[in-house]
Amino acid sequence: MNSLKKSAFEGVKGPVLTIVMDGVGIAPAIESNAVAAAYTPTLDMLMEKYPTVKLKAHGTAVGLPSDDDMGNSEVGHNALGAGQVFAQGAKLVSQSIESGKMFSNNTWRELIANVLENGSTLHFLGLFSDGNVHSHIDHLKAMIVEAKAEGVKKVRIHILIDGRDVGETSALEYIEPFEEFLAELRCDSYDVKIASGGGRMKITMDRYEANWAMVDLGWKTHVLGEGRQFASAADAVKAYREEFKVIDQDLPPFVIAENGKPVGTVEDGDSVIFFNFRGDRSIEISKAFDAPAGEFDKFDRVRVPSVVYAGMLEYDGDLHIPHKYLVSPPEITNTMSEYLANTGINQLAISETQKYGHVTYFWNGNKSGKFSEELETYIEIPSDVVPFEQRPWMKCAEITDKLIECLESGKYKYLRVNFPNGDMVGHTGSLLATRCSMEALDLQLARILAVLDRLEGVALITADHGNADEMCEVDKKGNLKLDKNGKAKAKTSHTLNPVPCIFYDNFYSDKYTVKADNGQFGLSNVAATMVNLMGYEAPEMWDESIIEIK
Repeated sequence: MNSLKKSAFEGVKGPVLTIVMDGVGIAPAIESNAVAAAYTPTLDMLMEKYPTVKLKAHGTAVGLPSDDDMGNSEVGHNALGAGQVFAQGAKLVSQSIESGKMFSNNTWRELIANVLENGSTLHFLGLFSDGNVHSHIDHLKAMIVEAKAEGVKKVRIHILIDGRDVGETSALEYIEPFEEFLAELRCDSYDVKIASGGGRMKITMDRYEANWAMVDLGWKTHVLGEGRQFASAADAVKAYREEFKVIDQDLPPFVIAENGKPVGTVEDGDSVIFFNFRGDRSIEISKAFDAPAGEFDKFDRVRVPSVVYAGMLEYDGDLHIPHKYLVSPPEITNTMSEYLANTGINQLAISETQKYGHVTYFWNGNKSGKFSEELETYIEIPSDVVPFEQRPWMKCAEITDKLIECLESGKYKYLRVNFPNGDMVGHTGSLLATRCSMEALDLQLARILAVLDRLEGVALITADHGNADEMCEVDKKGNLKLDKNGKAKAKTSHTLNPVPCIFYDNFYSDKYTVKADNGQFGLSNVAATMVNLMGYEAPEMWDESIIEIK
């Protein structure tokens, strides 16, 4: 790959920094907007005094099927780092199912042949909603229907309850219609049932190895059938809500049983499909299934059934996790990090554990490794393993401490940092905690900007999608949705709102103009903008820069 060409502008003398305020969108300043409601003098000053454009961060602007699809951190960082828009997991899977390509590929054929030959069970495990961020229930339904058509006799479904990318207490809105769907398919020759489940933030869907105990608990639930037993998933949800007063994502694990025996443990000869298409929360459970006995030390699996296991996608293309998958992931090429490495520019990527993979793996086009060991530095600040609403400042101060140290070192020309607060705390549904998280972040922005001024640097301050900007459900007219008690319904999912893109530059703004904002810009326009600020022309395949050099 050729290195970048110098532009007419010599470039910023000091460091060039991209700050990703994860989950911070732009929305009307009503009470449920934690960004607007928080005391954020630095962010307010930035948006008042410095050039700001709105970036599209959802739907087709980030490679998702339609503009009804909310953005997410994975596709957002893909777009930020690639400078281009690639068709993403949800769209790729839907196209593969619609065309029939999924059901004719070798992996599907092997999964089905295995259960037909052994007279065994086909298991489906994954996030159970239509949030379309990690998975979609329609993909699951299509595979269950196809399995019956191909002669599979026994299917078991292990549901990870959402309440995060969808309404926080919406589980029964998915479970009850799904049970009706299964009842219509069920017959003497097709035994299909829900076998186990639990909240997505309690079991199975850990990421970045932050809490392997979640995966351990999921293994015991889905594979071994260990845990509290219920007659149905609906019964489990109702009982747990009454007992623990938690939202769906935090529901404890449950096992469906008949006559005291679990209906769907995973046994030798079975086939297992993890039907999430997004990678970050799919890798650890895939490792647990793929690793042979004696080659896995994260927890005691007790029993390791010999199965054919496949993911919906290959979740890590470098490490080939999992070994088998149903749909090829997008091939993201010509990323910003690769171009800068080829140009000899020192780069830093930093965040805490919860978003470390986003500024590295996803930013680099779903690539685990570095493009240059010499020129790239990755720093992970270990996250706390506590509920985010209990410590909403997270690790923003520690991230800033290290970032300032790296800025002052003079080693790095380009730096990128992710502050997870607005997203991770926003997902809890706690307006108070999310306001606190934004105030903590604002303090760190002030610290960083002071250092940039001293170093004659520039920052582009943006986000990957909205979340904290809309903490309660609203209707199409912008009115709050109320629950049966007349209280505003908490919203734990991402939003469809645009995100800010703020140019903090006290030294070079006379060298370029920020283009008029006509709603044409998205996250993929950031990469070209950053290299322009460094004094380079953007590669032709990237989406246009937001600035124009004079």
